[in-house]
Amino acid sequence: MNIQNTIETKVKEGFLALYNIEIPAVDFQPTRKEFEGDITVVVFPLLRYKKGNPVAIGEDLGKYLVENIEEITSYNVVKGFLNLVVDDAFYLNFFNSIYNDSSFGFVSPKADEKAMMVEYSSPNTNKPLHLGHVRNNLLGYSVAEIIKASGKKVYKTQIINDRGIHICKSMLAWQLFAPKGNDGKRETPKTTLNPELQKGDKLVGYYYVKFDKEYKRQLKEIGANASKEFENLVKDSEISGIWDFQNHNNPNLQRLQKAFQKALTEYLCEKLDKKPSDLEGKDSYLSDFTLFKNNDFDKEVLALKSKFISVRDKFNFIDGNIDDIKNKEDKKIIDLCIKHIEQVVEIFDNAKQMLLKWEAGDEEVVKLWKEMNSWVYAGFDVTYKNMGVNFDTLYFESNTYLLGKDVVAQGLEKGVFYKKEDGSVWCDLTDDGLDEKIVLRSDGTAVYMTQDIGTAIQRVKDFPDVGGMVYTVGNEQDYHFQVLFLILKKLGFDWAKQLHHLSYGMVDLPSGKMKSREGTVVDADDLMTEMSDTAKEISEELGKLDGYSDEEKEELYKTIGLGALKYFVLKVDPKKRILFDPKSSVDFQGNTGPFMQYTYARIQSIIRKADFEYSNPVSIELHEKEKELLKQLALFPETIQLAAANYSPAIIANYTYDLVKEFNSFYQNVSILGEDNQDKKIFRVQLARKVAETIKSAFSLLGIQVPERM
Repeated sequence: MNIQNTIETKVKEGFLALYNIEIPAVDFQPTRKEFEGDITVVVFPLLRYKKGNPVAIGEDLGKYLVENIEEITSYNVVKGFLNLVVDDAFYLNFFNSIYNDSSFGFVSPKADEKAMMVEYSSPNTNKPLHLGHVRNNLLGYSVAEIIKASGKKVYKTQIINDRGIHICKSMLAWQLFAPKGNDGKRETPKTTLNPELQKGDKLVGYYYVKFDKEYKRQLKEIGANASKEFENLVKDSEISGIWDFQNHNNPNLQRLQKAFQKALTEYLCEKLDKKPSDLEGKDSYLSDFTLFKNNDFDKEVLALKSKFISVRDKFNFIDGNIDDIKNKEDKKIIDLCIKHIEQVVEIFDNAKQMLLKWEAGDEEVVKLWKEMNSWVYAGFDVTYKNMGVNFDTLYFESNTYLLGKDVVAQGLEKGVFYKKEDGSVWCDLTDDGLDEKIVLRSDGTAVYMTQDIGTAIQRVKDFPDVGGMVYTVGNEQDYHFQVLFLILKKLGFDWAKQLHHLSYGMVDLPSGKMKSREGTVVDADDLMTEMSDTAKEISEELGKLDGYSDEEKEELYKTIGLGALKYFVLKVDPKKRILFDPKSSVDFQGNTGPFMQYTYARIQSIIRKADFEYSNPVSIELHEKEKELLKQLALFPETIQLAAANYSPAIIANYTYDLVKEFNSFYQNVSILGEDNQDKKIFRVQLARKVAETIKSAFSLLGIQVPERM
């Protein structure tokens, strides 16, 4: 149903017939509730083409539309607004055309339509999914379903980060700390005596946290010993009169000094775009240099050194959280310091050696890697099933991390990339308002950007009908995807014009932010369980579950709890940060998932009580509330298209809320089963049933189930 298109065509025709003037477009809005009408033409913008009194122009157009559009029965003009009344028959014909259409609003994909690939989740294999993954999965899955409903074929995918130092940390900690059974074998998800670790991803995550605790213990020990060594060095210097903090044999102090020296040198080289040899020793961490020449370079080096030392002195490298640092430059300095401090801690060095063995194909390391990753995948599968998300295809970083290197050679030939003196390869994006981006290190190793370029190309090779991709990744990666998409365009791939970064903000709980390494991460499984428990608590307080078996109750709590979580997350624009309060999300009033689930269940109750035949069309004079509800139903198809175009589940969520509010207003003002007129009663049951179907369809796009009883 789109009466608006007909009206727009006729307004243009009328303007030409009445004033001999062509207009490019017509502005519409819903008629305000205090005025009679169903749709309003806004006259004011038309004054650009025809000077005059807006009321008089509205009157002219109103008469023309009544005479030329059968469905327009009357009109009224309020200032510059032309309110049009649409005939009841039009709405009844529309309703009868959709009543038996179970896929109302959904468009089937065309054979020649290009498919879209939607990536989401993409976890590391060293820990369970957490609250951040929940928003990622819910967004990605919902956007995939919405794009599919809009008429495109969709492939859901993820790239699993199954290699790297993070999984080696868990592997090493498991080797060091996992208890052994009577058979001499270390615990596994099947053999562990700890019930909380029987889910594989939780067991592996537990040892990731164990690694971090041991790392901090060792670093703290190095720091304490270095402090003692420094005190003794000062005492010796006071006695000897020789103050030399560079040439000494104190092992712990030397380790930290070397780490900070490497971090400082790397920082200066990056900021000044120089090689270490270009610094001429001016990068010394323990001493400044004499400013023989009053040149800008020397001044810049001194200023950067001062900045580095100032930031380093403020950060606690044992218990500090880098996420608490807001300044990007400060964060960069701390990142570099952590990178080099890690190298001097024994347990980290051992994990690095394990990674090198994995890369070399060491049989024992690879076997352990496969085994522990299999535990994690089994755990992930349980979480995904409980969350109600799925995938059509999987990519693994262990298979993709070398992709893209061949594209670098092609990019050099095309002039998209260039090579520096040290052999590293870069892409200059400064003309596009971005920076220069490295795509291949001087030693020939790839960077993440290279891998992402190669993976995108590989996906189109694997699925030739893919004409675009959606990447569901947090907003901290906004710049990365700007660069990735631009490079792919420069390389000449047509599908690169159809790449979208579904960027989203963080999710916080009232208790604070998540920290995975410290083991205080908000676990996705625990969160879903808490939501179910919260739904149970509130449902029991309301006392509306008489006659339910215990099994039915538990299933209902899960449906309500998960629906509350999903709706709370998805009703918000993805770019906005969310403060998620589990209890307020499970509210049976207001803009919440349970409120809409309850409305659906209420309609099912009405239908169950309708003990008469109501399948055939009827002709009645519509009540104002029925008409408003039909108008809201009519918006569903275009709402799906709008949500797909904007990659926004929030548009679907808020449409559903408006539909439910409209139904509840109808329910409170119009009798359904108590209506005396049989045709009206039949129509109202039909209307209620279609509203319920549309709620269910809309919620299916959000991945939310609706209960038949509640």
